[in-house]
Amino acid sequence: MPAGMNVAQITLDTHRRIGTVDRGIFGGFIEHLGRCIYGGIFEEGSPLSDERGFRRDVLEALRPIRMPMLRWPGGNFVSGYHWLDGVGPVEWRPRRIELAWHGEERNRFGTGEFIEYCRALDTEPFIVVNMGSGSMDEAQAWVEYCNGTGNTHWANLRREHGHPAPHGVRYWGLGNEMYGRWQIGALSAEDYVKKARQFAAVMKWTDPAIRLVSCGQQGWNDWDRIVIEGLADLVDFHSIHIYTGSDDYYTNVFHPHQADRALRICEAVIERVRYAQRIDHPIYIAYDEWNVWYRERSLEARRAGLEERYNLADAIAVATFLNVFIRHCHSVRIANLAQMVNVIAPIVTSPQGIFLQTIYHPFRLYAEHTREIALDVGVECETYAFPAEGEEVSARPHRVADLGPFALLDVAATCDVEGREICLAVVNRDRDRSLAAVIRVLDGAIGSPVRAYEVWDVDPGATNSFERPKAVDVRERRVEDRGDSGLRHAFPPHSVTVMRIPVG
Repeated sequence: MPAGMNVAQITLDTHRRIGTVDRGIFGGFIEHLGRCIYGGIFEEGSPLSDERGFRRDVLEALRPIRMPMLRWPGGNFVSGYHWLDGVGPVEWRPRRIELAWHGEERNRFGTGEFIEYCRALDTEPFIVVNMGSGSMDEAQAWVEYCNGTGNTHWANLRREHGHPAPHGVRYWGLGNEMYGRWQIGALSAEDYVKKARQFAAVMKWTDPAIRLVSCGQQGWNDWDRIVIEGLADLVDFHSIHIYTGSDDYYTNVFHPHQADRALRICEAVIERVRYAQRIDHPIYIAYDEWNVWYRERSLEARRAGLEERYNLADAIAVATFLNVFIRHCHSVRIANLAQMVNVIAPIVTSPQGIFLQTIYHPFRLYAEHTREIALDVGVECETYAFPAEGEEVSARPHRVADLGPFALLDVAATCDVEGREICLAVVNRDRDRSLAAVIRVLDGAIGSPVRAYEVWDVDPGATNSFERPKAVDVRERRVEDRGDSGLRHAFPPHSVTVMRIPVG
């Protein structure tokens, strides 16, 4: 361990349990935007695609994540989408003007293709209904088409389309970002509640087993309060959308703590409403769009398909998001990384192949190694404080600094139910220095071997590309530096480390 470094302390106790981690936090999201669907997951006629048109290389990249849930078809797209355009024989499907992203929709990928894609990935479908230009009759019919078992029109139409068994779609979103002026059919919170109650009623009457997600904003807005108060008796989840990012390194890696603030406030609003209204069923949070997104924001970028290129600092921010979700496991049961392919995505395709962006690696590591139970971790380490107002700082978003000072080591830990193995996730946000730490397990001995999976490069601005697909990758090594006080390890600067620690 290098001399002259302040040594951090990480204390783990398998008896200090926060709650159960729902694998729903490793969900994904695909939207009809740019090359996410067409040319991304779905490319008919490509030698890289199977007989269904699904890109085999993309499927192989997604499978290690064991994605528990996939959200579709939007996003802003859904507020102008009519699902009947995307069912039945593909040669009969209409080609439409697409108003949300100023494109054209071919409708060759619709409900049946989405369900088949979910089955290819062994993932739960999560469908968002059109509450912009759509009607409650249309939403009700979509539920019946997907889940109906009777001798009824929409269930029989599904059978005619070659799907005799119900699709069994459990998760349904009541619109997308209906608060936004960019959204087709945008509404006030009060009007959204009135409309959503009508949609929710007919959808639940059609299939009482479905679980509904109300359309939230950022968790702390009046919109969220009004919507939760108005829909608490009907919904099972309330959604939050917050993207983060900045070209200032420290702002970028600490900005995901806005999600922590949003979750704390939203949790309190939900608790207050459930208490006041005597709501018996739990209402969880669906953070159903999240990512780093700040470069491709212009109108031109939106029309070009939002193909953000991510660096190592962005991967550090993504890992911090995941640590936040783990620490809020009692409320966050769904989270959907937006999006999965090409569009602000961990996977980039070309007609010849794919490469994995930097943010893919922490997402896969967490999805592969996170265990069932979240632990309350003790961390003592150095902190970082932003310069005071008036001092030199670039590109700092409003009200990020007031969340600090920030621990330079952001830590989350999980263990299996028996407490025999711990997964320790450590994000070193210090741009320039390795940070040494002593890791202790109370009431247990650290076994062997301890394996560490690191995402790191000498340059925090390093990116992957078709020319250099593994400039930022995962390196695996054993951690064997032990002393009387515990396991000792130096976490590289601007890095993500996931450790598997056996406990005796």
